[in-house]
Amino acid sequence: MRIRLDIAYDGTHFRGWARQPSLRTVQGTLEAALARIVGSEVQFVVAGRTDAGVHASGQVAHVDLDDEQWARVESRHGRAADDPAGSIANRMRGVLGAYPDVTVTRSALAPAGFDARFSAVWRRYRYRLADEAAGYDPLRRLDTTTHRGTLDGEAMDAAARTLIGLHDFAAYCKPREEATTIRTLLDYRWQRDADGVLVAEVKADAFCHSMVRALVGACAAVGEGRLGVDDLVVLRDALTRTSEFKVLAARGLTLTEVGYPADELLSARAEQTRARRRVEEE
Repeated sequence: MRIRLDIAYDGTHFRGWARQPSLRTVQGTLEAALARIVGSEVQFVVAGRTDAGVHASGQVAHVDLDDEQWARVESRHGRAADDPAGSIANRMRGVLGAYPDVTVTRSALAPAGFDARFSAVWRRYRYRLADEAAGYDPLRRLDTTTHRGTLDGEAMDAAARTLIGLHDFAAYCKPREEATTIRTLLDYRWQRDADGVLVAEVKADAFCHSMVRALVGACAAVGEGRLGVDDLVVLRDALTRTSEFKVLAARGLTLTEVGYPADELLSARAEQTRARRRVEEE
């Protein structure tokens, strides 16, 4: 029985999503919570692995439960007999305790062909950057990066839009052996919110390692005047890492949404993505 889980977390005190021996991770914490409910080990598949310190409000994962595990879900969920899958989120929240830094906002039976990772067609991130024009809000210190001086938000937005499209983003990615850096950047924009904080919205079919934080770091350099609006394309096309800008801190980054096709297209999308990954790894 495949279950879809919608997840949110404050990444401050996690060493990223992926399970690691002796380290506190989002995956490890959630798998341990569900294992207590179903009576044996489980393994999550996630839409996008986040790095240490990165947050999520719209993460998606799936988990496959065997017959014995599913029987335990059905036999213990009490009054919600008509929706045992939906009860999993509530029961996991109970295991995680009061005021946890990770929660399951929703659980449901996954549609046929659904794969949290391979069926996804895009991911969306938000980055919050507070310069001196915005000031410092101590209540948002865990999800906002601060910047000394005032940034030119309009120049940052103009620079961001020059990067949209299908390109090799090697200059904006931390290299990983046998991993492609070709991505389709679907949207990238900056604007100030009601409090004056610079907020980036970044959407792509997928992201390579540290890509979003490099993209926002490059635009911050434009906002400072150290780089010109058109320089980001020049750096991108050079296809090599550069010291012209800094990769900004993880604390300002939040995964906000993962997009999927209509239910009848989920299986085809997953197969298409798997086939592309196999080609890229050859």
